[in-house]
Amino acid sequence: MAMLGGGLLAAPLGAQAQPAGKRWRIGILHVQGVPSSPGPFVQAFEQKLREVGYVSGQNITIEFRSAEGKNDRLPGLAAELVALKVDVIVTSTEPAARAAKRATSKIPIVMAGVNYDPIALGFVASLARPGGNVTGLFYRHLELTAKRLELFKQMLPAVERLTVLSDSLSVDQLKEVEVANTSMRFKLQPLELRNSPYDIGSALSAAMRSHAEALFVLESAFIFRERMQIAQLALKNRLPTSFAFREYVDAGGLMAYGANFVDMSGLAAGYIDKILRGAKPAELPVQQPTKFELVINLKTAKALGLTVPPSLLSRADDVIQ
Repeated sequence: MAMLGGGLLAAPLGAQAQPAGKRWRIGILHVQGVPSSPGPFVQAFEQKLREVGYVSGQNITIEFRSAEGKNDRLPGLAAELVALKVDVIVTSTEPAARAAKRATSKIPIVMAGVNYDPIALGFVASLARPGGNVTGLFYRHLELTAKRLELFKQMLPAVERLTVLSDSLSVDQLKEVEVANTSMRFKLQPLELRNSPYDIGSALSAAMRSHAEALFVLESAFIFRERMQIAQLALKNRLPTSFAFREYVDAGGLMAYGANFVDMSGLAAGYIDKILRGAKPAELPVQQPTKFELVINLKTAKALGLTVPPSLLSRADDVIQ
C-alpha cells in the first residue's frame, strides 16, 4: 500500500522539539464507542505516535469522546474537547469532522480518513493549501465503488441478483453503485439496515427470501463494527461478499478492495507531530491514497465452492489461505 506524503514523518522526532515537561492534549472525536480491546486503527495510530516521540501518559494525554452511534451527540462532545483546550482534535468520519469544525476555528483538526471530498464538504479551500484549521487524509470512497463492483463482477461473472447492504450513513453510496452498474448489469436489490443495534441475521434472512446471490456491502463506521457478524452470517448463507477494507476479509469476507485504513491512521500521527512542533494546518496539504489493495480470502472461496479466476489472484495484493 503506497501512500502520498511519507515526508510527514521524515522530520526529527516530535519529542525533541517539545518544551521540557510539556504534556500535549490530543482530542479524539469518534462516532462509535471504544472497543473492548484496541482495534487495528487505534493500534496503528498509537504506534506511529510512539515512533515520533509521543507516549500516552508521558508526554501526551488522549481525550477520547464517543457519540456511541448517535450523531446528534457530536456537537456537544466537540464542545467538550474545545473546553478542555486540547492541542489538536482527530476525527475519522465526516460527521465528526464537521462537528469539530463547527466547534472551533482555532484548534487544529486532523481528519484521519474522511471518505468524501473535503473541498466539497467545505472543510478545506484546496488540497494543497487547506487554508483553515483542518487538514489530514481522505479517500475517494465513492469513486472506488465502481472499481470494487467491477472486481466483484470478475469474481462472479454468472451472478445476476446482487444485494447491496447499507445503513443510514452509507445509503448515499448506493447512487454510485447504480451508476457503476449500468455496464455491469447486476439486478440490484437494496437492503438498508435500520434501528441500531442492527439485526444482521434478520436482514440477511430477508435477502435470502429475495433470492440473493451475492452481497455487496457499503461502508460506514457502524457496518465496520459489525464486520465479523456480517462476514460469518453471509458465509453461513453461502453469500459471496465484497467489502471496502481488508479487515472484513480478515473476519471471513470473500474479497475487499480499497485504501489501507491502518496506514491512513498511522499517517494521521504524522500530521499531529508536525502540528505540535508548530506547523499550521492551513499549510499542510491534504493527502489521499494513490494505490489501493485487493485482498482475497481463498479459505472463504473454498467454503463457498468458488474458483477464483487466475486473473484476480494475480492482481491480489494479499491472499488469505
